[in-house]
Amino acid sequence: MPRPSLCATLPLLLLLSSCAPDPKARTAEEAKMFGPQSMRIHPTFTRVKDWTGDGKPDGIEAVVELQDEFGEPTRATGSVMFELYQYRPAFPDERGRRVPEVWVWPLQRANEQAAHWSRALRAYTFKIPLDPGRQTMVLEATFDLGMDRGRLTNKIVLEPPPPSSGEIPPAPTTAPATAPSPAGGG
Repeated sequence: MPRPSLCATLPLLLLLSSCAPDPKARTAEEAKMFGPQSMRIHPTFTRVKDWTGDGKPDGIEAVVELQDEFGEPTRATGSVMFELYQYRPAFPDERGRRVPEVWVWPLQRANEQAAHWSRALRAYTFKIPLDPGRQTMVLEATFDLGMDRGRLTNKIVLEPPPPSSGEIPPAPTTAPATAPSPAGGG
């Protein structure tokens, strides 16, 4: 027969053991230092793309990089929203009329993170299913960190892809900037 003091102590021990800090959780200082502080739409890899290989653009591949306090790429939970605008070059805010569609991807679960994270780029990739045609557009991304942690935004001007003529462009030729001097000086 169990002792009454043991029966009263056991639930208390179980309660205290469940309140132990998670060894994988970041402290507030670590979260501030290594958590996302800024975001950019990567200018090199974000482009209008042909995913089907039929020679026609199928959409925009957007590469979003979150950066920590040191300017290094990092991951985060939240959701990312993309908006596309017409380009107005002669205005202080180059965003013109917005395309009616808005695209939102959650990044809350491990499978959502895995579906969009590129280890090679150390950034998130998203396929926006919209062909902007032959016009210059402004792509704006907003990363909502959730739970009152704020939002990060960035925008980029997307130039239309060059028209494909079906011809393979000639290989570039290279030549020395100056003629080499003759050997032996003479």
